[in-house]
Parts: sequence; structure tokens; C-alpha cells
Amino acid sequence: MSSLQPADVKVTFLPPATSFSPVEQRMYTMTHSKDTDEMLVSIGCHVHQAAIHEAMRDEVTAEWLPRTGQYTLWGKVYVSGGEYDEKYSQVRYLVFQRELPKALRAIMYADRTFFTYFPWLLDAPIYVQFESIYPAFQSILYMGTPRKYLTSDSGKPEKDRRVSH
Repeated sequence: MSSLQPADVKVTFLPPATSFSPVEQRMYTMTHSKDTDEMLVSIGCHVHQAAIHEAMRDEVTAEWLPRTGQYTLWGKVYVSGGEYDEKYSQVRYLVFQRELPKALRAIMYADRTFFTYFPWLLDAPIYVQFESIYPAFQSILYMGTPRKYLTSDSGKPEKDRRVSH
């Protein structure tokens, strides 16, 4: 994927979600079109299963969760459930790590109006969990805050770091 162009982000709202509600149970499903290189972001109250290409599994999902008195954006990336060998799972893991800032930037851009209604969420932490049957590719990364993805040209947080769970 090349750098994110706003025109390449296509947004779909899944009712009852709108650009200003809800906060709790708000979920994002981000995929991309290999043909057009468009970033496809669905915003709803559930994962948009119809948008997920089951053979590729290249989606990034995220949801707002209340944790210890503040909201956290908790994302998930599917690396491998056994259908890929360890070497290919490593490649997927590395590609997801490289492309994750762009995916998060697309999600934040797609929901930028939402942040005008809930500006305190601009500084909420973002964590992304990598799911794999291989322990080496199971991790949780702190990816910064929505503000960094809305104000940065690169969309990269200052420093990604693993967290233990």
C-alpha cells in the first residue's frame, strides 16, 4: 500500500451507527481493495463480516471499550489460525506491523466527524492485538492516540511498543 490519500478512503455506516453515535459498542472494520487500493472502512456496532475476505483475512477491526474510567480503542489483526505455516505467518505479521499505521489513519480519517462530538477521545490510547496460533506472532502493541493519526502526515505514532497482558 502506498501513502494514504483521503480520496481513497471509502466509508460505510452500518445502522444504528452514525457520525455522532454511539460511543460504546462503536466498531470499525477496515479492509482494502487490491484492485483499486481503496481503504474500505465500515463503522457500526458489530464487525462488518460481509466486508471481510475470508481467504485473505487482511482486515483490521477496532472498537471503543470503557476501561478504568476512560475509553480505549482496542484493535485486532488476524495473523494465523493454523491455515498458514509459521514462515508465511511471520510474513503476514511483519506486513501488518508495517501497514498498521496507515490502516489506523484511514479509520481515524473515516470517523473524523465523530471526534468533533467527542474530542476527549482524540487522546485515548490505541492498542492492537495480533492474533496467531504461533506465540511469536501474538502481541499487543500500543499504537498511540487518534490525534496522532489525524494530525500527522505519516500517520505513524512516535514510538510503537509491545505491552504484556
